[in-house]
Amino acid sequence: MKKITQRLIIDTARNLIQETQKPEVSLSKIASSLEITHAAIYKHFKNKKELWTAVCEDWFNESIIKNIGIDDNQYTDKQLWLHDYLWQFVNAKKEAYNSNPLMFELNTCYVEKDPYVLKEILNPCFIRIQKKMEYKTDHLYKVEAIFSVFSTFTLPMFKETWNQPDYKLRFETLWDLIKYNV
Repeated sequence: MKKITQRLIIDTARNLIQETQKPEVSLSKIASSLEITHAAIYKHFKNKKELWTAVCEDWFNESIIKNIGIDDNQYTDKQLWLHDYLWQFVNAKKEAYNSNPLMFELNTCYVEKDPYVLKEILNPCFIRIQKKMEYKTDHLYKVEAIFSVFSTFTLPMFKETWNQPDYKLRFETLWDLIKYNV
């Protein structure tokens, strides 16, 4: 009998999403696939929302955050770093949408509609920006505001516009609005 861990449950949920081609899989189906009881999942996750948040966070880290291939140490100009970081972030998100719309849809259903969960998942990005930009506050409001400016590139409701020919121009136009205040 295999040892049931959070990692195994998350991987099983993701695999079932791919197999069923549906963004929502029941806890019973996950439990059945793992040959455990439905209640056994609750030893690892307090509720269904916590499980789906973990699945989405895992996907987000793998599909988006890990695809921001920017070496922080190669930049002396913090403003240029922020521009390039945001550009890579929005392109990683666009690529995640184009390459795996099913997991993107799950992420949209469970994360992007809940601002608290979204903030939790984006927190590694926020912290990285806060550190690199050397903002001297103990809150992340400025970083959140920067991300808000780029909402048309980060929120799924705009995903149909991400493959338009003016994508880069729209990004640069928004960047011009904030670059002198970063």
